Amino acid sequence: MITKKMGDALNEQVNKEFYSAYLYLAMSAWFHNKGLDGFANWMRIQFQEEQAHALRFYDFLIERDFEVELLAIDRPTNTWESPLDAFKAVLEHEQYITGRINMLSDIAIEQKDHATRSMLVWFVDEQVEEEKNANDIINQLKLIGDNGYGLLMLDKELALRVFVAPTFGQGPAA
Repeated sequence: MITKKMGDALNEQVNKEFYSAYLYLAMSAWFHNKGLDGFANWMRIQFQEEQAHALRFYDFLIERDFEVELLAIDRPTNTWESPLDAFKAVLEHEQYITGRINMLSDIAIEQKDHATRSMLVWFVDEQVEEEKNANDIINQLKLIGDNGYGLLMLDKELALRVFVAPTFGQGPAA
């Protein structure tokens, strides 16, 4: 059995994960409009990952016999000054999500909810990877600066990313 406090917090996380997906889809569209289809692909894959994360929280609530309540999803920002600005926004958002996952872990510990705490370990590890990935691309974009050729090379690299469905409970997704 899951406590009301824990269940309500997990329901809110379902919303935050779907918002994340929505944000990355908006970023994907923005990159497509800028002619950076590789960046758009990277964001679209990110969109798919966030949907999978939301569904993991959703399924967990159902497994724990807690009523799922889908909340309204806020409208995301849909313009950025530059690719660097967009990825700084990605990092900032992922840091926010890390804070939320940590807060959920704190509630699980407080409530002595070992099942939820166990499920959240995957997300704790995943957030380390999410922040690292965003930071790596930020560092590359800083090195590239105003070099259009460098930007196109990174765009081609990001076009190679493919969605791999996460296997929850077996370490972070690749």
